[in-house]
Amino acid sequence: MTDSRPDTGASAEGVQPLEPDQLDAYFVLMEAVSLLQHQVERQLRAEGGISYVQFELLARLAHAPGPLTMTQLADGVVYSRSGLTYQAGLLEKAGLVTREPSPDDDRAVLVAVTDDGRALVDRVLPGHVQVVRGMLVDPLAADDLRRLGEVMTRVRDHMRAQPPRSAAPRKRRGASAAGQSMPPRADGAA
Repeated sequence: MTDSRPDTGASAEGVQPLEPDQLDAYFVLMEAVSLLQHQVERQLRAEGGISYVQFELLARLAHAPGPLTMTQLADGVVYSRSGLTYQAGLLEKAGLVTREPSPDDDRAVLVAVTDDGRALVDRVLPGHVQVVRGMLVDPLAADDLRRLGEVMTRVRDHMRAQPPRSAAPRKRRGASAAGQSMPPRADGAA
């Protein structure tokens, strides 16, 4: 018996597959990001004993006009709030940041970079710039770099406009073996 349904190109789940050029662009982007992240992490660990996330937190604090709240830090990085709290704790134990309750908001915690934290950023920054230049900036003409920035800004802004993961409905335990989630409850509870 043959299937008489027209071929719509959609998979069994009704999702339209990626076209070859879309799939190629996705894989090239992911590979380039992975290669850059690997080299950046390697340089930061070798020269400063810190991860990229820790560097990003220290650099943001070092360039801020004063202490930032954990919420302000979280808004600027792509990292879970619990992971951010953990990283800030590691940086505090290392003497690179301080954390204290905000005098203006009982729920807020202020984070500030210490002199040692600022010195660490200053020490690893030249090597960091060298890695970014060598891997990303140097192979591109100025116009290519400008266009890449414009395109990736649109992509980033689109991604940031999506609801945060914490606002997405949760899958219920006992969802079907096919991996489908149960419909959300009317009261919004998972």
